[in-house]
Amino acid sequence: MIVTKIELSNFRNYDSLSLELDDKTNILYGKNAQGKTNVLEAIYLCSTTKSHRSSKDAELIKFENNEGHIKLFINKKGREYRIDIHLRKNKSKGIAINGIPIKKASELFGIFNVIFFSPEDLDIIKNGPAERRRFVDMELCQLDKIYVYNLINYNKVLGQRNQLLKDIYMKPELEDTLDVWDMQLAEYGSKVIKRREQFIKDINKIIKPIHRKLTENSEEIEVVYKKSCNEDELYNKIIENRKKDIKLKSTSAGPHRDDILFFNKDINIRTYGSQGQKRTVALSLKLAEIELVKSLINDTPVLLLDDVLSELDSDRQNHLLKSLDEIQTVITCTGLDEFIENRFSINKVFQVTKGKIEERTV
Repeated sequence: MIVTKIELSNFRNYDSLSLELDDKTNILYGKNAQGKTNVLEAIYLCSTTKSHRSSKDAELIKFENNEGHIKLFINKKGREYRIDIHLRKNKSKGIAINGIPIKKASELFGIFNVIFFSPEDLDIIKNGPAERRRFVDMELCQLDKIYVYNLINYNKVLGQRNQLLKDIYMKPELEDTLDVWDMQLAEYGSKVIKRREQFIKDINKIIKPIHRKLTENSEEIEVVYKKSCNEDELYNKIIENRKKDIKLKSTSAGPHRDDILFFNKDINIRTYGSQGQKRTVALSLKLAEIELVKSLINDTPVLLLDDVLSELDSDRQNHLLKSLDEIQTVITCTGLDEFIENRFSINKVFQVTKGKIEERTV
C-alpha cells in the first residue's frame, strides 16, 4: 500500500500543493512551523477521517477561507484509489472514494492504513489512560469495521445515559427509564471489551521479541488490558453501580474506564520505569503495531514519522530506521545530517518553507 500523490487546497498553511511521493522513504525537512506536519496530518485524515491534533474541521481550513480540500491517490495491491475530503467551516466534512460520496465517515476505514508516530507517542506510557485507549481504538477502527460499529454505538449510548443521569438528579422519577440504556450499554460495551482483549493478545505475541531485541534481552515486556469489569459481568456491574452513578451523574463501569498497562517482569513501567524504559516501550509498541497491521491486512501500512527521530538516541534511531524496509515512510525533520551520516537510504527529499514544497537532491 502506497500513497502516490497528495493534493491540498486551502488546507492549514497551504494555498495549493501537489506532491508526488516515492514508494519508499520520503523526507520533508525545514524549520519549525513551516508546514511539514500539515502534510502528514492530511494523509492521516484520509485514513481515519480525524486529525491527530484537532477535533474541529474549521481549524484545518486555511485562514480566511470557508472550504478546504484534500485529494489522496493510493495504490493498494495494484488497484488505484482516490480519496477526496471536502472540509467546510460550518458543515460536516464530505468524503468520497473514487468520486463516489460516502454517507458515513466510518465507511472509509480499512481502505487505507496508516501508522502515525509523533514525539507525543513517546509519552503514551506515562500519560493518562485516555491516550492509551485512543491508541487501541484508532488502530482497531482501521482494522475492524464491526469494532467501529460497536464503539460508535457504545459512545452514543454512553452519552445519552450520562445525560439521563444528570436529568435524574433533578427528576428522580426518570430513573426507571435507565433500563433500556443499561441493556444497550452492556450489549455494545461487552463487544468492545472482547475485541480489545484480542487486540492486546495479538500485540503481546509481536511486541515481546521486538522489545527483547531493543533491550538486548535485558527486559521482558507484558502488555495488560486493565478492565473495569469483564465483558460478561458488565450488565450486572452497571446495575450494581446505578445509585452511585446517579449521585456522580456519570457512568462508572465500562470500556471507557479501562486502561492498558505495561510490565517488565511484574514491574509496572508507568509507575517505576525510567524515562528511557518508557520511551523504549513506546517504540516497541509502534514497531509491534506495524507488524500487526501487516499481518492482518496482508499488506504494508504507510508509516508517518513526525519529527520523532530527534527524540530518540542513536541506537533507537538506528533500530527504527532499519525496520522500515518494504514500507512507505514519510518523515519530517529539521535537517538531514543524521540520515547522511548514518548512510540511510533516502529516495525523495523535499524542503518545506512557509507552505511551499520543493524537491531537492541529496
